[in-house]
Amino acid sequence: MKMISRSQPSLTLLALSLMLAGCAVGPDYQPPQAHTPGGYHDLPSQQASKPLAAATNPLWWKSFNDPQLDSLIERAIAGNLTLQQSVLRIAGAREQLAQARGGLFPSLNGSAKVTRQQLGLKGLLKSNGVYDQVDSDVASQLNGLDHSVTLYQGSFDASWELDLWGKVRRQMEAADAQQQAAIEQRNDALVSLEAEVARAYLQLRGSQAVLATLQQQIEVAQQTWELTKSQQQNGLAPTTDVENARAQLASLNAQLPQYQAQQQQAMNGLAVLLGKTPGALDNELMNIKPLPDLPKLVPVGIPSTLARRRPDIRQAEATLHAETANIGVSVADLFPSLSLTGQLGVRNTDASYLDDWSSHFFSVGPSLSIPIFQGGRLVSSVKLARAQQASAALDYRQTVLTALQDVENALVSYRADQQQVIALDETTGALQRAFDLASDSYRQGISTFLDVLDAQRQLAQAKAQSTQARMQSALDLVALYKALGGGWEPYQNVNLPDYSVFGPATEVH
Repeated sequence: MKMISRSQPSLTLLALSLMLAGCAVGPDYQPPQAHTPGGYHDLPSQQASKPLAAATNPLWWKSFNDPQLDSLIERAIAGNLTLQQSVLRIAGAREQLAQARGGLFPSLNGSAKVTRQQLGLKGLLKSNGVYDQVDSDVASQLNGLDHSVTLYQGSFDASWELDLWGKVRRQMEAADAQQQAAIEQRNDALVSLEAEVARAYLQLRGSQAVLATLQQQIEVAQQTWELTKSQQQNGLAPTTDVENARAQLASLNAQLPQYQAQQQQAMNGLAVLLGKTPGALDNELMNIKPLPDLPKLVPVGIPSTLARRRPDIRQAEATLHAETANIGVSVADLFPSLSLTGQLGVRNTDASYLDDWSSHFFSVGPSLSIPIFQGGRLVSSVKLARAQQASAALDYRQTVLTALQDVENALVSYRADQQQVIALDETTGALQRAFDLASDSYRQGISTFLDVLDAQRQLAQAKAQSTQARMQSALDLVALYKALGGGWEPYQNVNLPDYSVFGPATEVH
């Protein structure tokens, strides 16, 4: 009965600890509600390439039906350095989670040391009058204790802080949310990379299309100049017509360097996006290809699915989760902490006796730490955590609004540019007919040469503007796809390369 009564406090303490181990202070995370409208209000009903409220295509770039663009995006995903940095951030967040999880387990440390000690016992004995109370033989023996000694010691120290208030579990929860935020940051970088590759590729093909149009106009201007020279030599045209034709030809040639520079810059940009040096893709991309046609239908989904599709919104939600868990961490610091500590070791002034059990020592027992006065530091930490959580909640709401704005603005731009393409196509057709009529009239001597030059100038401008408008429509479509946030879904379960700190991320090729 005595044994049972003596063990009762220990059993009570153990039961209390197990009950407390199931609780975690601080608020439990509740996923926020993204308040979105029922649909996008700028979905045009009549358009060459029509957006519609249907499920989006995660492999959106394939809607351009360009195998070379598909290849460039796949290679960029494998070689882009910025994307590799985001992968390293995921690895770092995973290790932070492992560190937080380690707080649930006891820690065990071993130590060994050799020290030379002078205990100063003689002074203590003298100060307490011991030498005055003993005879000379005892005093001689006491003097022997005053010599310096070498102490050999080896021990194991163990400690385990019980997670009574859920501080470690809240730390794990925050670390897990931060890891999710790092994953979403990688997804966002992936979406941006896909969009940047598509933009650079479309700018390349658009520049090449403008160059091809200019080359056609230069050929026509060259023929006009030669015809004018022939007529001037035969006395059928004045010298001013020849010089005006020469000026028109020079004006068209002067426009070539601008688009040639855009073509080279686009190729350099694509090379860097793929993790290569500028110029590495020139041989592959120099061959002129037409600007890809826009898809007939563009599924954009509905606003309510945007929060689950945009990585930046998902990242903001994960950050809010982490900040909510950090409140529990700060609140747990207000409560007492209970630790179990123990030490087992051996020590002796003679190393050969360390294996003798009589040299062992140990200590074991609980340790309770109660925060009594911290100068307001702990309370301020709780208030700071709550403020950071409120800021993260507002950031989430702002991110959702910004995402909706991005989609709506992209829809507006896409609609407006397509309307511009239709108008410019009509303008180009009319100007082409006007130029043909002016040329025929000039050959027949009905109209002046200035009419031909003016018609040619207007036609060249209209064709260049039409090509640029088509390129801008394609770029707007890429911006719309990026605003919708798709493109990361096919790669969420794909393990990207595990770049170490000393791996490809630090090498310069």
